[in-house]
Amino acid sequence: MRHRIAGRKLNRKTSHRISMLRNMSRSLIRNEQIETTLPKAKDLRPFVEKILTKGKKDDLSSRRRVFTYLRDNVLVEKVFSTLAKRYVNRNGGYVRILKSGFRYGDSAPMAIIELVDRDSNAKGLIDKIRKEKKENEVDSSKSNKIENEIPEKKNLVSKIKEEISEDSKTKDDSKKKEVDKS
Repeated sequence: MRHRIAGRKLNRKTSHRISMLRNMSRSLIRNEQIETTLPKAKDLRPFVEKILTKGKKDDLSSRRRVFTYLRDNVLVEKVFSTLAKRYVNRNGGYVRILKSGFRYGDSAPMAIIELVDRDSNAKGLIDKIRKEKKENEVDSSKSNKIENEIPEKKNLVSKIKEEISEDSKTKDDSKKKEVDKS
């Protein structure tokens, strides 16, 4: 009999399983929606719900306890400021699991796990910000290269103009000599 045995082993050792749940909970709190296998989602739900319940009680002890799970000050701040305000009137049930078919490679049942009343803009927000910063850096480096190339191009253009004017002068001189000879 399986009395008082909760959760699944998921073919992992205890330390690996706990680490995986912490990583998945970080991703879920950051993006507010992730896709994973159904058994992992079912094990992740109570883990995240306990974190969010602790987040509703804003004191130092709760913050330290949530930090031991998440290990990220930005996420801890999100739990205690944004998510705690969002779920102040809700007594549990912060996470929803939606079945999403089967994985192509091994036909594992997949599920989307998301926070109830989630912010749809939160999904991938960090990646979007990082991409914009990278594009801005690339644009600024290109503009710096262009600004550095502009004086060089101006010098080249002025040299070419000088050469053309010298060539035209020599041609004019040779034409004058030919006209004089005839």
